Amino acid sequence: MLKILFGLLLLTNGGLYAFQQGWLGTWSPASREPSRLTQQLNPGQLKLIPVSAARPASPSATSVTEAPAEENLARADKISDVLACTEIGNFDAVESKRFESQLASLALGERLTRRTIQESARHMVYMPPQADKDAAEKKAGELKRLGVNDFFVIQDGSALQWGISLGIFKSEEAARNHLNALNQKGVRSARIGMHSPSASKFAFQLRGLDMAIKNSVVKIKGNFPRQELRECTGLAVG
Repeated sequence: MLKILFGLLLLTNGGLYAFQQGWLGTWSPASREPSRLTQQLNPGQLKLIPVSAARPASPSATSVTEAPAEENLARADKISDVLACTEIGNFDAVESKRFESQLASLALGERLTRRTIQESARHMVYMPPQADKDAAEKKAGELKRLGVNDFFVIQDGSALQWGISLGIFKSEEAARNHLNALNQKGVRSARIGMHSPSASKFAFQLRGLDMAIKNSVVKIKGNFPRQELRECTGLAVG
């Protein structure tokens, strides 16, 4: 028994001696071996870099992100400019007074301005004045039966009152072409005349309106179907 214990002790000491001399290799994982650092290439040149510095923002990516934002801002500014000023026109002297009187109840103050527009001579295709309102409405009924629907009875107190306007044109050629088309439909008494030779017209510009007042203005404008609602142009004067 003593011989067996002596042999085991001798074998154990021999194993420890072999391990210390490195004859049995390494049992430790490579990550814990002190000699691992000596196997790296240029270990002295390794540097720690912050995460923010390791992933720099791309200049091109930044410009792509900012560009749409700038375009959207410009578009929003443009829309604001359009809504900030609305113009309605062009009125003759009589209609402009009627329109302005109907706007008075809204108390627009400095938000309402008027500008003068000088229009060049135009040419009108029309039917001569009828005897009275009833005769004019009868003539209007005849036009509808001929398939003519674009007209209005003149009731402005002018020399053409109870006549029928069939269209107003910037050139005599355009007026003549329209007259020929009416003749082909059976309209025989229509003719061409001058309309508003170098007449002064008026347009109203309205600024800074909230939605409620703007709706009221649009409702009033409905009483003047021939007038155009548009974006402001030109310089307005009081």
